[in-house]
Amino acid sequence: MRAPTITSSNPSSRRNYWRACAAICASPDMALLLPSQIFGRLADPILQAAAWTGAGALALTLGIGLYIIVLRDDLRRRQRQEQRVIAVWRPLLNAALAGEPPQALPVLAKRDRLTFLKLWVRLHQSVRGEASTGLNQVGFALDCSAMAHALLASGQRARKLLAILALGHLRDRRAWKSLLKEAAGDDPATSVHALWALVQIDAAAAAGELAPLLLRRDDWALSQVAKILQDAHVHWTPVLVAAIPQLPPERLPAALRLLEGLRATLPAQVLQGLPGNGSVDVLIAVLRMAAMPDMLDLVRSHISHEDWRVRLQAARALGHIGDVNDVPRLQGMLCDSQWWVRYRAAQALVSLPFLTTADIQAVCEGADRFGADMMRQVLAEGAT
Repeated sequence: MRAPTITSSNPSSRRNYWRACAAICASPDMALLLPSQIFGRLADPILQAAAWTGAGALALTLGIGLYIIVLRDDLRRRQRQEQRVIAVWRPLLNAALAGEPPQALPVLAKRDRLTFLKLWVRLHQSVRGEASTGLNQVGFALDCSAMAHALLASGQRARKLLAILALGHLRDRRAWKSLLKEAAGDDPATSVHALWALVQIDAAAAAGELAPLLLRRDDWALSQVAKILQDAHVHWTPVLVAAIPQLPPERLPAALRLLEGLRATLPAQVLQGLPGNGSVDVLIAVLRMAAMPDMLDLVRSHISHEDWRVRLQAARALGHIGDVNDVPRLQGMLCDSQWWVRYRAAQALVSLPFLTTADIQAVCEGADRFGADMMRQVLAEGAT
């Protein structure tokens, strides 16, 4: 069967062409024609290009569909394999957590190592203290350290994170240099987890080597760093406090917030010398850490500061270290134009231990409408 030809300049020829194509498609001989036989007989080059483009798109679509089917089948196969591994090892690891490590362990196939290490790390993350000793016994027996070293050298981000966590739980000193390199890297996630692992291995040595790096990093969340260092604050706090006077002004606020998160107390003479750099952020951080009577003069000198955030922290500090002479100051701050300053001043007055109920009532009566409303709100919050 011959394919019809068409010329683009004749509309009648176009109608005849499509009628002929419909007849060809309905013919049983159509299945015997190859695409090259069909498309090669089209006279118009534009139609030939369109026909071949459509055939290519169809072939590409079929190929992508087949690839998706293969991927889904592979994913299901790996999920079934992981479930089998977890079904074998979870009871053994739970027994180790309970203080009854198994006498004999099954052979861990090479293909199952990654799944096992994920399960082992996940269980480690769910416990603290001595409960993890049994897990480490299993980890040493199966040489999880070698697995973690291999994953760390793989270069894949997810595997490196898993390896860093495993090495930290194992407290593997042999990984010290590799972890130091990761801690100095540009990736915030791997670097901060490397910091955690190094603190787990040797908190004192990590403080000596990593404190300057920590104070330079802007991409580590302070809350996460404070949580990492919380159990090792005995080693880290002296090092960080000693570094404060040498820090540039732009680094001081974050460093002071970190020390506050660690509940560290800086000497009054150190804190008193910091606001001299003129930074409002540093001044706010200093007032937040003002927890000793020696800081009273500094706090009092900033109750009228132009920045309301500074006045807020001054009111808050007076509530902790203020004396009877600060009651009139706090009463005056009840008239501040900023709601938060009035709120902190009211909280400070209520928290002063030497003020009686009658004294608090007198403060309410002597304040203006806004100050009295704020005092009543804070008293109501304390009563609930």
